[in-house]
Amino acid sequence: MSDTDFPGWHGTTIIGVRKGGKVVIAGDGQVSLGQTVIKGTARKVRRLSPGGYDVVCGFAGSTADAFTLLERLEAKLEATPGQLQRASVELAKDWRTDKYLQKLEAMLIVTDGSDLLVITGAGDVLEPEHDVTAIGSGGNYALAAARAMMDTDKDAEAIARAAMAIAADICVYTNGNLTVETISA
Repeated sequence: MSDTDFPGWHGTTIIGVRKGGKVVIAGDGQVSLGQTVIKGTARKVRRLSPGGYDVVCGFAGSTADAFTLLERLEAKLEATPGQLQRASVELAKDWRTDKYLQKLEAMLIVTDGSDLLVITGAGDVLEPEHDVTAIGSGGNYALAAARAMMDTDKDAEAIARAAMAIAADICVYTNGNLTVETISA
């Protein structure tokens, strides 16, 4: 089967919201192949504790690729305990320059409670301007919804959950089966 014949994996929406001294990362559970939902309960948000420091990660893209990146991020965090930004930059540099890693198709949202970052295979480590970031198929829908709620009295988790519900109503590759992790600054 050629690449053009293969319908491709789609699915997932991951959002990160920082508000009121807390950061929440939420992700849906849908994995689709073409027009078929393969799984609705995938867990794409995880808590890591390398070197005794808690970090929450969410990923979109190929699961195997994302796990490879999470393992590499953990190793970077163990080498630089408590320095998420430095570990993220080191991972992005490796991802951009290593011939094996360049083929990985995933994106990560990571936080230690103070930093909130998106890491991409293009070598980017991005910090959102408005304390909200999102990736994946429904990421733009969730991002827009969350940005609209940031000036309300809702806390970070309520904003993330409401934004994910809106994305699930709009994006056929996103469902309402959420995994939510919260970390304090």
